[in-house]
Order: sequence, then structure tokens, then C-alpha cells
Amino acid sequence: MNKLVFQGIVDICQTHAERLRWSMQHLTDKKPFTKASLSQLTDIELAVFDQFIVRFSKLQDVMGAKLLPAIIELTHEEGELNTFIDKLNRLEKIGALDSVELWLKLREMRNQFSHDYPDDPEIQSALLNKAFGMAEQLLQCMEHAIRFAAKYQ
Repeated sequence: MNKLVFQGIVDICQTHAERLRWSMQHLTDKKPFTKASLSQLTDIELAVFDQFIVRFSKLQDVMGAKLLPAIIELTHEEGELNTFIDKLNRLEKIGALDSVELWLKLREMRNQFSHDYPDDPEIQSALLNKAFGMAEQLLQCMEHAIRFAAKYQ
């Protein structure tokens, strides 16, 4: 893998991470999210929530589609890695990923964002409370993977 190509992937991840952190910082005083607190959000606060959801999803996507496969390529891992779960297991084994189980939970959280529940603020608030905690884990996962990959460049 070309060093510039890998750095481009890292840069994309870091841009999503910075914007995710920014949205989290601006929403911290709203926690914990409840049905009542969600109904009182301003349009700007709703836009920040949208930013949080989009950046969480995009970071998780680019890590799964580009960063993690690039690390497999950088480390020259050999063997049968036909499925994504095989790649995740190998990444965990070599120490690039702390936990396959955590990664799958992050993916599930990302998938839950694709289901909009505009008529159910109870579900929305529970989802956002859960996602807020998982966003820290996603950011840590990204930082860990990037530090790991730095050893191979």
C-alpha cells in the first residue's frame, strides 16, 4: 500500500472523528437525552444531532471499508481472508483491533441510525444515549488502529 494512499484514508477518518468530537462536545450538556429534552431542541441543536449521527456513521463506514482493509494490506497478512469477519478476526489476532465483538456492536449501532424513528422519541433518546457512549469507543478504536498501522509504514 502506498504511504500517501494510506495517509489519505487516515485523513478522512480523522476529519470524521474531529467533527464527531465537535458534535459530542456541543451536545454534552443535553445528556442524558430524554423524550422531553429531545422535544425542546432548537433547529441548530437538531442539526448538531444530525452531525453526530452522520459522522458516527461515516467514520464507522470508512474504517470498515478502507482503514481496516488497508491495515491488512500494510501488514502483509497471508492466508484465507475471504470474508470481512475473517479480516476482523485477523486484525484482532495481530492487535490492530481490540475486539471483533466491539466492532460488530459499533456496526450494529451504525445500522440502527439508518432506521429513523420520528414518531417515537423514547426510542430516539435511548438510541442517542447508547450511541453517545459508543462514539467514544469508536474514536478509541480508530486511534488504536492508526497507531498500530504506524509501525508498518
